[in-house]
Amino acid sequence: MPNNAPTNNKQAEISAALKKRILILDGAMGTMIQDHKLEEEDYRGERFKDWHVLIKGNNDLLSLTKPNLITDIHRGFLSAGADIIETNTFNSTTISMEDYDMASLSREINLESAKLARAICDEFTAKTPEKPRYVAGVLGPTSKTCSISPDVNDPGYRNVTFDKLVTAYIESTLALMEGGADLILIETIFDTLNAKAASFGVEEAFEQAGRKLPVMISGTITDASGRTLSGQTTEAFYNSIRHIKPISIGLNCALGPDLLRQYVEELSRVCETFTSVHPNAGLPNEFGEYDLEAGDMATEIIDWGKSGFINIVGGCCGTTPAHIRAFAKGLAGVKPRQLPELEVRMRLSGLEACNLN
Repeated sequence: MPNNAPTNNKQAEISAALKKRILILDGAMGTMIQDHKLEEEDYRGERFKDWHVLIKGNNDLLSLTKPNLITDIHRGFLSAGADIIETNTFNSTTISMEDYDMASLSREINLESAKLARAICDEFTAKTPEKPRYVAGVLGPTSKTCSISPDVNDPGYRNVTFDKLVTAYIESTLALMEGGADLILIETIFDTLNAKAASFGVEEAFEQAGRKLPVMISGTITDASGRTLSGQTTEAFYNSIRHIKPISIGLNCALGPDLLRQYVEELSRVCETFTSVHPNAGLPNEFGEYDLEAGDMATEIIDWGKSGFINIVGGCCGTTPAHIRAFAKGLAGVKPRQLPELEVRMRLSGLEACNLN
């Protein structure tokens, strides 16, 4: 449905910044939390000490039980040079919180996570007003998929509906906006139908709030096949979501920069808006850890910048403030990707792109 809510002036401000320089996104929240080796009682805190199910691993809950830890992680990335900080809300939708019987806490977690990111970004912006910091309210993909059955014996079965996803995303988006988000980031999209539910929910939230924020969308190429989990190529994914008119479209997670490069290049070629990318620090080793060092990863990222592929870049799993610092230093002065002028075509997609003129 058309959205007539007025656009927040952040759209123009961030677009102007993206035309001048490559903006730096932060690194991985999840693996940074894992480095602290928290135990069950750390997650519970006093408030949830008697919770009836195990909650270790519910990283988003730490915005309530260990807010200083989350703020310190944000601070580390800002000190390293990040322009955009992601809220600690990757799994904060009601759907994902059902895993811990905490769906009722979804709104509060989104709200408080956004407030934490807002406060630390404002603190850094006040010190250097010429370099404003922005809060990206994160909407993760959830653990469910609209396009694929989780039961190999029943291909038609789905464990979530489009409408349920939309409802969950509306609630999360409204809370993120209330908490002070400057952008909404729909990320790690492995199923394009989930992304469509998220974008529809976001638009509905904008209507309810009476204002719009810039939207970033980031998909995930799951392996060397070059496709999302639901089977789309990079260009097909782009064609599927370009009508949303986000401020940026990008790729993140799953792969390291060496394997992701060809898909970043492809996206840069076909994308009419700004591009973003935040890859993993390589592939995980046998212990589930990420070994790609900051300097080696920065070499790849800097090459992307000099090749004119990127407008926003950061890190996903395994990336630390050291990685982000290396990116920021290496990309300082590198011109951002210029938006291409593409031939007007009817751009359709199934699993492959179908462009007609």
